[in-house]
Amino acid sequence: MVDEPEYGAGQIQVLEGLEAVQKRPAMYIGSTDDRGLHHLVDEVVDNAIDEALAGYCSEIEVLLHEDGSVTVADDGRGIPVDTHEEYDRPAVEVILTVLHAGGKFDTKSYQVSGGLHGVGVSVVNALSAKLVVEIRRDGAVWRQTFEDGHPASELERLRDLESDEPSGTDIRFWPNEEIFETTEFRRSVLENRLRELAFLNPGVHITIDDDRDPESPPSTYEFEGGIREFVEYLNESRQALHRDVIYVENDEADIQVEVAAQMTEDLQPSIHAFANNINTREGGSHLTGFKTAWTRTVNDYANENGLLDALEENLKGEDVREGLTAVISIKHPDPQFEGQTKTKLGNSEVRGIVERAVNDGVGTYFKEHPDTAEVIVAKAVEAAKARKAAEQAEELTRRKSALETTSLPGKLADCQSRDPADAELFVVEGDSAGGSAKQGRNPKFQAILPLSGKILNVEKHRLDRVLENNEIRSLITALGTGIGEEFDIDGLRYEKVLLLVDADVDGAHIRTLLLTFLYRHMRPLLEQGHVYASQPPLYRIRCGGETYDAMNDAEREQIIEEHCDGSPSQVQRFKGLGEMNPEQLWDTTMNPETRILKRITIEDAAAADRIFSTLMGDAVEPRKQFIQEHAPEAEWIDI
Repeated sequence: MVDEPEYGAGQIQVLEGLEAVQKRPAMYIGSTDDRGLHHLVDEVVDNAIDEALAGYCSEIEVLLHEDGSVTVADDGRGIPVDTHEEYDRPAVEVILTVLHAGGKFDTKSYQVSGGLHGVGVSVVNALSAKLVVEIRRDGAVWRQTFEDGHPASELERLRDLESDEPSGTDIRFWPNEEIFETTEFRRSVLENRLRELAFLNPGVHITIDDDRDPESPPSTYEFEGGIREFVEYLNESRQALHRDVIYVENDEADIQVEVAAQMTEDLQPSIHAFANNINTREGGSHLTGFKTAWTRTVNDYANENGLLDALEENLKGEDVREGLTAVISIKHPDPQFEGQTKTKLGNSEVRGIVERAVNDGVGTYFKEHPDTAEVIVAKAVEAAKARKAAEQAEELTRRKSALETTSLPGKLADCQSRDPADAELFVVEGDSAGGSAKQGRNPKFQAILPLSGKILNVEKHRLDRVLENNEIRSLITALGTGIGEEFDIDGLRYEKVLLLVDADVDGAHIRTLLLTFLYRHMRPLLEQGHVYASQPPLYRIRCGGETYDAMNDAEREQIIEEHCDGSPSQVQRFKGLGEMNPEQLWDTTMNPETRILKRITIEDAAAADRIFSTLMGDAVEPRKQFIQEHAPEAEWIDI
């Protein structure tokens, strides 16, 4: 008889205080990778924004320090320092060490707040090796230090508050290196979020500075025009079809609704929804309400003015959203988010409130601005005609696939594993490199799909043209998910999709074209972390019987200096993947034990959307400016 493991009261583990956060940090901040790290700053900044929403804060500063810590300072009321009756400890200590402790549950303190779960700053404390809070209020400056989530000092009164010194809170924290995969903050990621917050909260002055780079000046964000300026910012690299940004605002049942929209010549929509300043990437009831109302309002105007006679049917949602740039922002006293990371809004009543606001506001705008309304309808009619052509092309593709003996593309060298969790697909630039990859791979779990030449730039073409491209059709079929409205992540045949291109300008262009296609038509692959960039070395260096790979010129020189005493026996430069034999390609780029991969993620949907429009759109000047600004600083642009 097999002895069963003991399972009784003694095996029940109770995690008190912040231990639960330290034990399972991903439950509270989503992950312990780069995204989770930056989420810590978001939580502290959100507290300052909540002070601004309550009318007590106008200045927020973020400072990145050389020692890896970050400070978030505001001129709000300052965290309370008086004694909390229940805990007999200063209120600031309770807020920083007790989950679900804070003023967000009291509507008298905060009518609208983003951090409604009440775990924000306490989670930051739990996941920091050290945290120092300095508070200016009640006529004095106060400070308390915490280590690993626990008080390391008592709350102390440092000095009297100067008469001209504003109240407020400064929080400086050092992320715990034992918890996070990386503790290096990226300024660009934080800037995207801070800029976003400045658009969503007109009148708030937000600054970020970086002590790690003394030559880089501070960045400052303040936008009196709010989300109207946000739409203009998103459209800087797009050609707007009408000058004014359509703006709607409404307040119903204590729920504030703001919508800003502008139609462009682009084919792709750029629609972003926020609830209490939280970027709800997965949408929710406010986004659904907007889409429904926008479709209905455009159709109503078109039908009333006989603009759909040639089409003989109503416009669909995808037709009226083609080329639309829009920002939806709602402020709710009691938002219901799905999960602590708050990516989807669940309040059912919000849908109807947003629908009514858009129906009334946009409907009125169309009547007062018939020229703009007719331009928007004409764009949608053109999109509807293209959609019908795309549907016919897609149906033809389906019928053609059904007649073939196999649904998989002939050039695909599939892997033996039928379990997607164990399988990975290399999308390889060129038939020559594809041949080497097929010979060098591990056929048990690695599939190879070679692509001939550069795929179509989907930023400039509608779906019917996209589906005519053989390379794109091969990729769609190999992945198994479908695209666009029919995309289904459950059909994905490979856990990892690895883009393998030459380490040169042409390779970077091909990778960008592939990423543009995936972003526009298979975005969940990027959002859920399935897409990677393989990074083949540029040089192979031999000396002293050892072999070293270098990704760039600087790395090559470092290896020669440190490992070869300045005299390597051989330096081989790979001009392209096709120059590598199968063994070299396996050793340097395909072997899971030695290869270098970069996971492609979407840090911020609005920022990523703008980058793709800038790099792949028709406007030349914004693209030229972007390249001039970013080319000197990196070989890779993170999206």
